[in-house]
Amino acid sequence: MSGFNLLHLITNAKPVTLKPCGLPSGTCRTKKTWPKSFSQEELKKRLSPIQFHVTQEKGTESAFRGEYTEYKEDGIYTCVVCGSPLFKSETKFDSGSGWPSFYDLVKEESVTVTDDFAYGMHRVETSCSQCGSHLGHLFDDGPRPTGKRYCINSASLGFQSASASRPPSNGDGAGAGTGAGAGTGAGAGTGAGAGTGARDGAGGAVGGKTEL
Repeated sequence: MSGFNLLHLITNAKPVTLKPCGLPSGTCRTKKTWPKSFSQEELKKRLSPIQFHVTQEKGTESAFRGEYTEYKEDGIYTCVVCGSPLFKSETKFDSGSGWPSFYDLVKEESVTVTDDFAYGMHRVETSCSQCGSHLGHLFDDGPRPTGKRYCINSASLGFQSASASRPPSNGDGAGAGTGAGAGTGAGAGTGAGAGTGARDGAGGAVGGKTEL
């Protein structure tokens, strides 16, 4: 982490206040309790060095260098380690921080939050609730309606395109013939592929923010 980014972390970051979880602060979950687990040997083989460093060693990628910082495809951002869905593309926004930022989760239980006192400051760490992989941090300076900013490393994310999840439309008239005269005309199904959806431009700028 550069001195510039660290300075902004200290002066501008607004960490959220964790709700009581019935356990001492920062111990809501441990690595031993994650539903999914993988050996370090396996992860070193299938993850890139930066992916392993970020997710397993709580590292931070360089600002504005991540694959998904400026990414605007429609779909679901997933955990790069276990594939669990984390964020929807429509909740992604340009925070100006240099890291992918989201104002909401796919579902509340997608991410686990814990206190982080590294670098002599208090922040709120975000981890995948399924495998415990480090994602980034959570701040209280995001846009409406949540006011939250999930500042996430690209290296901790995978992506499932919305178009890839749709069934292919190949115009073969599958299901034709269920109605009177259905599919009898030449060229039936030539409109296949319509409805794939225009990109909605998710990820528009909301205001300058800093630090992961």
